[in-house]
Amino acid sequence: MRFRYERAPDVAELFSTIIEKLGFTHIPKNRVYCYRSYGSKARNVIARVHSLPRIWQQALSEPAYYAVEVLAEQYDPLPKEEKEKTLIHELLHIPNAFGGGFRHHKNWVTKRRVDELHRALREG
Repeated sequence: MRFRYERAPDVAELFSTIIEKLGFTHIPKNRVYCYRSYGSKARNVIARVHSLPRIWQQALSEPAYYAVEVLAEQYDPLPKEEKEKTLIHELLHIPNAFGGGFRHHKNWVTKRRVDELHRALREG
């Protein structure tokens, strides 16, 4: 199968709901795009987040943008709760400055934090 991307409005809708319910006000929804990829050879990856790096922001005179990619073969079969947790995990990689950088796993993007936020999402 040839690798390809397509817009993922279902993912964008869930992503938007999570941002609103969890109060992630530092993430402007109009500057995050959601895509579904097909044919990735990546193993043990369900989703990933990409950014427009600062050098490109400056070159294009554009602000930061992020793209959330879900790998169809891994993401689509998941139950809704796992999809929510996956998107929460990716949200945590986007820093408060929303400047094109990433937050790393160590001490921030953790299973514990994802589970706590998922509980808050379900209760809210």
